[in-house]
Amino acid sequence: MNQLDLKDRVAIVTGGARGIGYAIAKRALQSGATVALWDIDSERLESARQQLSPLGTVSIDRVDIADEQSVAPATAATRSRHGRIDILVNNAGITGGNGLTWELDPSVWRRVIDVNLVGCFLVSRAVIPHLLANGYGRIVNVASIAGKEGNPTASHYSASKAGVIGLTKSLGKELATKNVLVNCVTPAAANTEIFAQMKPEHIEYMRSRIPMGRFVEIDEIASLICWLASEDCSFSTGAVFDISGGRATY
Repeated sequence: MNQLDLKDRVAIVTGGARGIGYAIAKRALQSGATVALWDIDSERLESARQQLSPLGTVSIDRVDIADEQSVAPATAATRSRHGRIDILVNNAGITGGNGLTWELDPSVWRRVIDVNLVGCFLVSRAVIPHLLANGYGRIVNVASIAGKEGNPTASHYSASKAGVIGLTKSLGKELATKNVLVNCVTPAAANTEIFAQMKPEHIEYMRSRIPMGRFVEIDEIASLICWLASEDCSFSTGAVFDISGGRATY
């Protein structure tokens, strides 16, 4: 494992209690950061805190990122608890299952957009003023290869992640002269608990589309994200970093 320098940085990781978010938090702690885990699952948050605490300072907050009234107090609590916020990783997301676009329930479609896109906006909106006050910050948004290509039977998820890519580009331009860099990653599928929300044929479709013939490992995603969250990433903003095993065509 290559050494990354996040010493003395405070990082918020949304959806940090499991899967990719947990791997990001672990790598950030190993790199010297203090980590605030935000997640909607209180039980898993406490379990993650217990497992990660030997690596460094970890705090937890139960947050529904799609609810502004949940995001605002969590932001204030994190800032009060740790004295600053330097890094935001917008990782939390849901798939909403699979279905043909015209057969999906509108409430399911809206919920996926609310969590994956509106949630990313609400958390960024709450945290950015603190990064500006520092004169330093890194935001990394977890999009998806689906946001580039559009997966069949996953229009809600694909549209939400395409929105995250667009939001990343807009924020990157708005903050380009503020020493606050905003980038996103577009992973291919990783074999995490989120697969339980998908049909087997959709999972196989995703694997078949990857030229390397395997799913991405969560630690591989965490390594890229933690580099983007470091000072070593100094001249990339509003950018989309592919980690899809060769699947991306642009």
